[in-house]
Amino acid sequence: MSQVTFYAREDCPYSQKVRSKLDALDVAYEETLVPDAHTDRTTVEDVTGQTGVPVVIDDHMEQSFLADTQEIITHLETQYA
Repeated sequence: MSQVTFYAREDCPYSQKVRSKLDALDVAYEETLVPDAHTDRTTVEDVTGQTGVPVVIDDHMEQSFLADTQEIITHLETQYA
């Protein structure tokens, strides 16, 4: 089974779109909520080298991570629909 890790902000509309897609496709994932301030997002920065969210890391990807909402949704639909 694939492990999906999702870095997000609770109130971010882009994070909410990805979260909704993960839930609609019944994909099991581990979510890490990051702080509002980019300077405090060391958790996601340590993994990806950048501070933007949403970010998805999935064992079924060639890339190490995806950080574009539409690319994430397309990947999820392709892999899990």
